[in-house]
Amino acid sequence: MTTLQLISLLLAVSTSVHIGCVSAFVAWRGGVRPTTAFLIGGGSCGTACGLYLAAVSAYQ
Repeated sequence: MTTLQLISLLLAVSTSVHIGCVSAFVAWRGGVRPTTAFLIGGGSCGTACGLYLAAVSAYQ
């Protein structure tokens, strides 16, 4: 794994975790139970990471 690939992977994980945390927080503040908000955050985290990695692989 090259340095560029490693940095791209770390950026994808960091971005997706931030998106997941924000969506879980928004869902929780919107009145959803914490366990459901956690699942919503995890789903959006996985989706964001998948989309980001797909975009990076399509670009290269």
